[in-house]
Amino acid sequence: MKAWAACALLVNAFVWGVSWWPFQQLQAQGLHPLWATALVYSISLVSIAALRPQAWRGFVAHPQLWWLLLAAGLTNVGFNWAVTVGDVIRVVLLFYLMPAWAVLLAWLLLGERPGVAALARLALALAGVVVVLKTPDAPWPLPRDAVDALSLMGGFCFALTNILLRQLAHTPSAARMLAMFGGGALLAAGAGLVGLATGGIAAPAALGNMGWLLAGALTLGFLLSNTALQYGAARLAAGTTALIMLSEIVFASGSSVLLGVSEISPRTLVGGALILLAALLAALSDRTELPP
Repeated sequence: MKAWAACALLVNAFVWGVSWWPFQQLQAQGLHPLWATALVYSISLVSIAALRPQAWRGFVAHPQLWWLLLAAGLTNVGFNWAVTVGDVIRVVLLFYLMPAWAVLLAWLLLGERPGVAALARLALALAGVVVVLKTPDAPWPLPRDAVDALSLMGGFCFALTNILLRQLAHTPSAARMLAMFGGGALLAAGAGLVGLATGGIAAPAALGNMGWLLAGALTLGFLLSNTALQYGAARLAAGTTALIMLSEIVFASGSSVLLGVSEISPRTLVGGALILLAALLAALSDRTELPP
């Protein structure tokens, strides 16, 4: 049972880790990642509504799911946009500052005061981010461009999504899925329309057969990954789940290096090691097994 759950989480991590490639291919066909996200998540949303029509009733009955919709939507806007136009390894590392954000958000929203160990992990993760962000030509370790800012925003909203999922565990799972896919569709479409109105984003291009094939593959992949995540996370301890999910960094980094779109600089390697160590320690600190 636990072996299948671990495999399911690896499937989820793999889908997210290699999703940058079809997004980049769609952008090459004239479809900005915001439009691609809106398209893929709209198809997913329609699929969920058709297969689980009771999800709408659950969503309406729990208006607090709107917060989950917002957080999940901004996660996808930040990550999908950044990983398509930026350096994949840098984006994924900054995105996985998520454990540090989780410490602060759990303190603010759940009243979980961090202990010395949690604060040490937070400092370790922040040190890693400083190393990654500090470029030779920059006097301060600040985001160098919009891609860095999108990566950090995506990671923060991902942490917020996880906190909200804990708070909303009593709501129907289908309603939560609806909120998360609905957020991806609505927020990406909204951001795309703002960009279109301001001239920052081009109108979506008409897709050819290959474009629709890629969009369909992304849709199936995200539906599969969400199902796999819910299956695996429900059957493994939270710490074990977090450990396995770190494999997304391996899938993303490995695939981008193999395809020749990323290079690992010494600074990124050192900063990434600190961020990964902080995430690893956070996962190992929560190894409580599920009850039988």
